[in-house]
Amino acid sequence: MKLHTREWGSGDRVALLVHGIMSDHRTWRRVGPALAELGYRVVAVDLRGHGASGRGAYSVGAFADDLVETLPAGADLALGHSLGGLALSLAVERLAPRRAVYSDPAWALGPEFDPAVFMEFRGASRETIENLNPRWDEADVDVELATLAAWDPRSALAVAGEQAIDRTPATALVPSLVQVADPSFLVSEEKKEELVRRGFEVRTVKGTGHTIHRDDFDGFLTSLEGWL
Repeated sequence: MKLHTREWGSGDRVALLVHGIMSDHRTWRRVGPALAELGYRVVAVDLRGHGASGRGAYSVGAFADDLVETLPAGADLALGHSLGGLALSLAVERLAPRRAVYSDPAWALGPEFDPAVFMEFRGASRETIENLNPRWDEADVDVELATLAAWDPRSALAVAGEQAIDRTPATALVPSLVQVADPSFLVSEEKKEELVRRGFEVRTVKGTGHTIHRDDFDGFLTSLEGWL
């Protein structure tokens, strides 16, 4: 599937952004312009079932194949958050970016993952979102409400049940950074150590929740030093 995209900047370098579940390109409202200021042409997608992209059969493989169908190969940087990090890791060999960043990636959800929780969250109120994310700007709460309304909750089934398996990459196929929330419900301390053994650099952004770039934008960028 050709995905809907949003671009910022017109630099000589190319950066790719892949959002997490329930979101779309609007989650990068600060990241896209910041990378553009650094000389990148930034391309952010809406995954299938999210934002303005099409709906269809949902699977982890389809998410990855869509990235390959839509995005340019050989980008200077590819960054994926959560589900976007999972999809990017499955597409990274074909996309062949020079560097990859996985922001609190959803590689190992486990059988306890309950898609119904995500599906029900589609109707969350502003107050609920604010209470769950006390560090977000008001504009990020606005974006969350808008992206939830544009999301097909059936897409959560792609990583549920028998599909909720550990897909942690066996090795870093390109120079790769794993950016970890603090605390992270997806990347444990033991997992961090294992990722280092597999060739990944791991950096924890202290005091942040799962969406690091919205909890602490400055800390998010600081943790990318040397990778941009």
